Amino acid sequence: MKPTILLSTLLLLFTTNSFSQTLADLKLKPKEIPKGGYMVSDGHVCITAQACTFYNDIETYSNIVGKIKSKAIQSFKSKGDSGSIMYFEFEHTFKGDRFLQGLLWGKDGQPTDEHPEEYVANGKFLVIWSLHADSPLKEKSEAKIEALLP
Repeated sequence: MKPTILLSTLLLLFTTNSFSQTLADLKLKPKEIPKGGYMVSDGHVCITAQACTFYNDIETYSNIVGKIKSKAIQSFKSKGDSGSIMYFEFEHTFKGDRFLQGLLWGKDGQPTDEHPEEYVANGKFLVIWSLHADSPLKEKSEAKIEALLP
């Protein structure tokens, strides 16, 4: 009987922890930034204008995607790579998948070399990577997000 109680308690703690994330938890910490001369950059370094427009004007789209609770952005530059990671927390579950796909990728419906942005939506959280597909930053951030928002 004790193993069942222990397992239930661990499951409850894990579930509680996964739903109590904050945007600060999702962001890359200085020690998590890959080597390669990356410098944190102020402002936005989006690959395409559509991603930055979505970030800057998120309130405009609230009827489509849901009401925003908070947002944050991290931008990076290095000799061979640059871009931004955008983090959003909504008051309720994000509901704008189709809209966001159209905004970011147009008719293609998926990332391309010209529009490489990718995103993940999980419950109240949305993360958009405005980085090239082979970016070490994207790889590091995706792994962190997958671990925190399974």
